[in-house]
Amino acid sequence: MAETLTASALTLKDIAREAGVSLATVDRVLHNRPGVRPETVRRVKAAIERNSFQPHVAAAELARGRARRFAFVMPSGPNPFMQQIEAYLGEMSGWLSARRLGVEMVATDVFDPSVLAASLEALSGDYDGVAVVALDHPSVRAAINDLVDAGTQVVTLVSDVPSSRRHHYVGIDNIAAGRSAGALVGRLVGQKSGKVAIVAGSQGLRDHAERIFGFNQVMASEFPGLGVLPVLEGRDEDDRSEQLLARLLARHADIVGLYNVGAGTQGVAKALSDAGRDKVVFVGHDVTVLTRRLLLQGVMDAAISQNPGHEARAAVRVLLALARGEPILREQEKIRIDIVMRDNLP
Repeated sequence: MAETLTASALTLKDIAREAGVSLATVDRVLHNRPGVRPETVRRVKAAIERNSFQPHVAAAELARGRARRFAFVMPSGPNPFMQQIEAYLGEMSGWLSARRLGVEMVATDVFDPSVLAASLEALSGDYDGVAVVALDHPSVRAAINDLVDAGTQVVTLVSDVPSSRRHHYVGIDNIAAGRSAGALVGRLVGQKSGKVAIVAGSQGLRDHAERIFGFNQVMASEFPGLGVLPVLEGRDEDDRSEQLLARLLARHADIVGLYNVGAGTQGVAKALSDAGRDKVVFVGHDVTVLTRRLLLQGVMDAAISQNPGHEARAAVRVLLALARGEPILREQEKIRIDIVMRDNLP
């Protein structure tokens, strides 16, 4: 079920009502006209700031003739990074309202292509734009193409489907992220020899597949003494990731490094701790409450970080530009990666 995060655009009347003044008083404050008491000016400006109200933007959007609706199709389940993106979208409510934009969250199983495709198909005709964390699968590709053919602007978010006719991808360079993870694991392991484990959500997710590709490139070319084990697919679930890794650790006493490609981080950390393998070099993704704690405790050695707020804002701005027929500022919307360790935690 979709959850509406924004209402219709705020007006000067809404600001006047919230500040407890007349519409004329709000107009005088906005245009710096005399005759308004300082306390009243403060109250009106506080209401404007609290709601991120931008009267010139609101007027321009009203002149465009109608409100717009965007849907964000996100993974169901407790994925901390995805929850951060959703939280940032919620914080944008004032900015969205000023532009007559409504954003709704649609939670679905992005690991099941038939379920994800059905969720996308159900959106046809109801939204001006759709941002989707997408599985790279023929049925999902077809559903995206059908949305595009129906006139919907489609942006892939975090994970791309480049063979589809989606209009834009918002996310990091995942091959570069995987290469960075490989370099970190190899250098932190140092002179040891042994095996390296990989835990991913699904290799059907393009972002995970590309990260694994980049990781394996570096391991093969720069650290041939480390053998990379077959990928475990934990669907970004803590329990499943823990169980899979626990079995792998029991079979391989010589695991010296671990790359966690997606979520399921708590389960991965628990499997290492329960097996008494705290010395295994552990590199993962994203700075969340959990990964911050693991980095501070020394359980996790490094995180490849991307900014969820930037991704949330970029996806909305790209969809809005596409809906208006305006150019996309590609450099502005480029998402960077950062290497975060205990000593440089933001």
